[in-house]
Amino acid sequence: MVSMNTTSTSNPNTSNPNHRESRYVRVARISYRLAQRSLPLYSHPKSPHHFTFPQLAACVLMAFYLKLSYRDMEEWLLATDAVRQQVLELARVPDHATLARAYKKLRVRDFDKMKELLLSELGVEGTEEVLASDSTGFSPSGASAYYQTRSGRTFRWWEKGAYCVGCHSQFILSWRSGRGPGTDAPYLNGLRRGARRYGRYRGGKRQWMMTADAGFDGRGVQEGDLIPPIRRGRGAKVVDPARVARAELVAQARLDGVYGQRWKTETVNSVIKRRFGSALRSRKLSLQHREPIIKGLVYNIHL
Repeated sequence: MVSMNTTSTSNPNTSNPNHRESRYVRVARISYRLAQRSLPLYSHPKSPHHFTFPQLAACVLMAFYLKLSYRDMEEWLLATDAVRQQVLELARVPDHATLARAYKKLRVRDFDKMKELLLSELGVEGTEEVLASDSTGFSPSGASAYYQTRSGRTFRWWEKGAYCVGCHSQFILSWRSGRGPGTDAPYLNGLRRGARRYGRYRGGKRQWMMTADAGFDGRGVQEGDLIPPIRRGRGAKVVDPARVARAELVAQARLDGVYGQRWKTETVNSVIKRRFGSALRSRKLSLQHREPIIKGLVYNIHL
């Protein structure tokens, strides 16, 4: 796994070999550095300028990392001098409404920039031989499964996050979000475009392979992809020669242990939902679409 020791800001306490840095300080420092290099200083020229946009963005990332509401994040910053003063350089604590507005101003392209910058710093580009893709669902409410069963209010939809993970580094290389339930096939091309720069090439030829479950089977499947073909109906057989060849390729990859690496993306999904929450905090649809993305970015910073 790739080390996360690369930082651009010096830590005055690193000269002491017995000093132990809190992981909260480390995550805040990485988040702030990525935000500084990816975002403008202020979100608007005529904003009050009490806080910079990177400061607020780092606070939002920390709120998702700590799985705190914006009100609780405000109290956490108030009680934490090491993060508030030494890392984020905040002269005062931003209000919870200010944090909520900062999240609204962050776009998916901003998260993409921070992700690409982080992976570039860590030297992940051109190192992966096996990429694994999978999706997971985030519930629109924090209600427990027991309450849903007793009340009869089952979810008819959920927000879906699709991730492409490098099996060597276990970083999320690309992401997509949408609404479920539904097939994962529409996400395959987008995940491949976002992750192919991190795959290994030799002489300009692709030396990496994409693995995924049968839910990604569709027109976007390319030659060499390890994606089992879907069998239409009970007892149906795969007849198309290209699909038969792909089924045989996947079967051989199972025996060789290559296809088994796909389970690493299942582990990533589990870490994201257990560590950062499986429920959505936003009520607006456009903000819900961003939550699987920002949780993927926070996972990379955490790793």
